[in-house]
Amino acid sequence: MYLTFDEGYENGFTEDILDTLKEENVKAIFFITGDYFEKNDALIRRMLAEGHSVGNHSLNHYSMPELAYDKCESEILELDRLFYNKFGQHMNFFRPPKGEYNTQVLEITKKLNYKCVMWSFAYQDWLTDSQKGADYAYKQILDRMHPGAIILMHSISSDNAKCLDQLIPELRKQGYEFKSLQYLM
Repeated sequence: MYLTFDEGYENGFTEDILDTLKEENVKAIFFITGDYFEKNDALIRRMLAEGHSVGNHSLNHYSMPELAYDKCESEILELDRLFYNKFGQHMNFFRPPKGEYNTQVLEITKKLNYKCVMWSFAYQDWLTDSQKGADYAYKQILDRMHPGAIILMHSISSDNAKCLDQLIPELRKQGYEFKSLQYLM
């Protein structure tokens, strides 16, 4: 199974998530936006130093199918350029904001040598004003697990940050292994 996190902005939980991933020796991918890139240098450096992948979630988190071809391409390329200039590496994975894509988005990502990554499970964890507790998040994820699952979590969720230290050992107990997206590709 694969853990993925979308990072549109920081809400104070990414450090806890990284602590748990480090303690459990699990690698994940964090899909960042331009806003996250601009404001969270130390967290991104930590992600990379600890062996996690950082993926492209577009510069401005626009609905990609609504954009003209050049603007859509620019949303991906500009964030990659900024990332390369600061961290010396290119991003290889792209997750369209809100999961919205069309053939143009897929053509562009293919042309740019990106792998477009969706998910097999997500729940409304991004609604920060209606968190339902770590037990709820834990149950939501466990009830939907299957071999090869790509889990989408948002790091702005307190529920996700609090359930990971129980979730990872339980999934291992059930026989799941945590892999990086490079393994899948």
